[in-house]
Amino acid sequence: MRATYRLFADEITDTFLAGIKDTYRNKEIEITVREVEDETAYLLKSEANREHLLRGLGATLINLTLISVALCICSFHCANTGKKQ
Repeated sequence: MRATYRLFADEITDTFLAGIKDTYRNKEIEITVREVEDETAYLLKSEANREHLLRGLGATLINLTLISVALCICSFHCANTGKKQ
């Protein structure tokens, strides 16, 4: 069985640890701790990667198609005037 717990260090409580002990009772386990890096910061570290991502974002924003929706109030208007739709 494999499980990943992602939390802040100050969220590790005795209850959390007791839950792990209970889940893996009588089994040898390995606990690895690593600092989670912000994904955006990681992706923007490399200058080449940053330029590629920002260029892609710019292209997406330029090609963004806006959809306009016309609301029809004809049903309300026709119902109140007695006209057929």
